[in-house]
Amino acid sequence: MKAQRQLSIRQYKASGFIGEQQELVRTTVIPYQYDVLRDRAGTEKSHVFDNFKNAAAALSGEDTGDGFYGMVFQDSDAAKWLEAAAFSIAVKPDRELEKEADELISLIAAAQDRDGYINTYFTIKDRDKRWTNLLEGHEMYCSGHLFEAGAAYYEATGKRELLDVCLKNAEHIYDRFVTQGKAGYPGHPEIELALLKLYRASGDERCLELAKHFIDVRGVDKDFYKKEKQARDWTVWGNNADDHDYQQNGSPVRLQKDATGHAVRAVYLYTGMADMAGESDDEELYNACRKLWESITERRMYVTGGIGSTVHGEAFSVDYDLPSDTAYAETCASCGLMFFASRMLEIKPSAEYADVMEQAFYNTVLAGMARDGKSFFYVNPLECIPGISGVSPTHRHDLTQRPGWYACACCPPNVARTIMSLGQYAYGESDDTAFCHMYAAGETSFKNGVQLVCETAYPFDMNVTYRSKKGGKTAVRLPGWSENTVITLNGKEIEPEIKNGYAYLTLADNDEVKLKLDDKPRMIFASGRVPELTGKACICRGPLVYCFEGVDNDGDVLSLRLKSELKAELTKVQVFDDIPALSVEALRSQGKGSLYFRERPKLTEMTAKAIPYFCCANRGETQMRIWLPIVY
Repeated sequence: MKAQRQLSIRQYKASGFIGEQQELVRTTVIPYQYDVLRDRAGTEKSHVFDNFKNAAAALSGEDTGDGFYGMVFQDSDAAKWLEAAAFSIAVKPDRELEKEADELISLIAAAQDRDGYINTYFTIKDRDKRWTNLLEGHEMYCSGHLFEAGAAYYEATGKRELLDVCLKNAEHIYDRFVTQGKAGYPGHPEIELALLKLYRASGDERCLELAKHFIDVRGVDKDFYKKEKQARDWTVWGNNADDHDYQQNGSPVRLQKDATGHAVRAVYLYTGMADMAGESDDEELYNACRKLWESITERRMYVTGGIGSTVHGEAFSVDYDLPSDTAYAETCASCGLMFFASRMLEIKPSAEYADVMEQAFYNTVLAGMARDGKSFFYVNPLECIPGISGVSPTHRHDLTQRPGWYACACCPPNVARTIMSLGQYAYGESDDTAFCHMYAAGETSFKNGVQLVCETAYPFDMNVTYRSKKGGKTAVRLPGWSENTVITLNGKEIEPEIKNGYAYLTLADNDEVKLKLDDKPRMIFASGRVPELTGKACICRGPLVYCFEGVDNDGDVLSLRLKSELKAELTKVQVFDDIPALSVEALRSQGKGSLYFRERPKLTEMTAKAIPYFCCANRGETQMRIWLPIVY
């Protein structure tokens, strides 16, 4: 069923904006997070390295030192760091980083039980409780992230130690749930998508079979978690075993129609489903994925590509419930949305999938990390007001500033690994076609022989050039947001075959294709079914959503109003480095200072400034808004 596939991590060498982001991750984020994992960064304690050391000691019957510290899924922080490190080594070899990664891998290997089981929480705290709390225990979630790291590190370095640890662990899980037929499926989906990566790295068919098993059995017995809870006398979180929406287990996955519950769990599950549908030519499973995709993108997604609108369960709520000021929009969820979009894109190359993938990346994923690479958002609100955001009980989760590190540190390494592996999302290939899904500057070599160089200052400049060092059939996405796209081949305007939003070209060696995308700022309106956004609009340019911060607008964005006819242009003043702002003709509403009053507020003409949303919250505490009221 797959029409094309992701590239390997070595096939794309970035430059331009993506190259800059990767360099920030490589030189700052990865070393910083390594120090965090070793508890020497001066941040909240992580203890990840020591957890593995203490688990190895427990297996040897030795003193476990200070025991286990952290969340039940603390091991996954190490795995995601290793995956980011693997991608970094593939992009630019680094002996010191490889040495650090090898040291951590050796610790992980030493913490693996003889039967293949590996999880520091249970190994240190209570080995007798293994596999008795799939609802909350995150054992397979941690294994999944380890499998992703093992596959990536093997691909980047050719070293098998971590891969072999992963295969031994997968064999242990296979033996329990397939060979022995023990009931159950992962509480937090992740292992499904990871097993498919491990299968491709190793060729071990059991990984493929195990992934299919967990997808097929989920929700068949919707009361599994309830029965499991009744059989034990302990808990981690006190999760509600009857909350089928939260756990995506109210029905078998092929019958699910709405994206529900914990947003990260949901899109990780959907990614595994889509990958399995493509791998096994399962049309029924693909159709289920399609319904879930439509549920997210047509009724439950923010304009930033953020998903999960409520703090209660970090979850999807109901259709059209998309509040700006209490948004959850976890960074990890948008990473997961990119993963889901990429797997759907493999089955059917269609611009709608790439458009959403790009929307999530340039807005919420990048917004999850500060410009200095050392502080991070877990939650990504679309509106922040100091004194309310982070303070009011209803808004406590929506912070005005990114923290440096936090106890549940899933998002920082997720951002790092996503940025370092962006080539896998920006480009794809089939046996005879090179696919350009996102406009990522750099050089890409495809296994079908095509070699392309992309030159662009995207996402700030809308001119994109592809030069074919070696020609062949090439498909270039035409984004849905660009109303007027001009394509030239060797200086002559052309009208190529267009299918599902991709322009299909047959290039000779040294051909030059130029795309001139629509560079005008545009006003975006929401469905009248979204109560929060009635009478409001936001501004986008290219893939970027723009926001208004108080620091640029006399400290006050609440009184800003947009004119019904948008007049906006790039400013000559750079906000950060070479990132331009937008100058917007707007109105300011000026009323009395009392709480309520009768006199109509006066509207005065003014010029407002808007910046890319991913740049917000980098210049101190200040008001921020994406959606503004419109004056007609």
